[in-house]
Amino acid sequence: MSTRVRAIGAVAAIVLLTGGCAAGIHPGAAAVVGKTEISVGDVDKTSQAVSTALGQNYNTAAALSDLVNNAVLGQVQENKSVPVTPAETAEAARSAVGGDEDTYQKFQTNTVARDFLNSVATSQVVVVKLAGGTVKDLQDQAKLQQGLAAAKDASKDITVSIAPRFGQWTDGKLDTTISGSLSVESDQTAAKRKAAADAAQQAQPQG
Repeated sequence: MSTRVRAIGAVAAIVLLTGGCAAGIHPGAAAVVGKTEISVGDVDKTSQAVSTALGQNYNTAAALSDLVNNAVLGQVQENKSVPVTPAETAEAARSAVGGDEDTYQKFQTNTVARDFLNSVATSQVVVVKLAGGTVKDLQDQAKLQQGLAAAKDASKDITVSIAPRFGQWTDGKLDTTISGSLSVESDQTAAKRKAAADAAQQAQPQG
């Protein structure tokens, strides 16, 4: 896994103490986070768009996990009235892709990828601001830990419901072993994703 992929998945490391169940899930929904529904289509589109922008596979499990965390932190931001400016989001977005301007620009060419990256970036800014920091503190581990603690407390009443076929939300993470499968995508989507993964693997520098 590349540094860029790990950077994009940084929000997945924000372990939020939200409850996980399947209540309220209907066909077509992958998850419901408080008042926000994430559709299966949202997950597939995000997975495909981010895979294209990164030039590497970004699977549906990672996409759903990050979309859920983004939604949780979005509601924390709203509930706590945490201000985040477009300039702060842009700076955090560049940080999220490891400062790689080419990768950042690839995200800007697709609205789904761009909006996802902006949500990841905004979530990270919210976390540091909950600790009294600024966008300049995105690499400050002490501030991040303080922000995570505040985010956990602020999200304790936000319920996360995951469609059983995707797994279960446990301790702030998507556990795909509970359902045993994430094979809900179409054969065409799976083929495209495999091709993207194979191409990315071939493009990886040796050593």
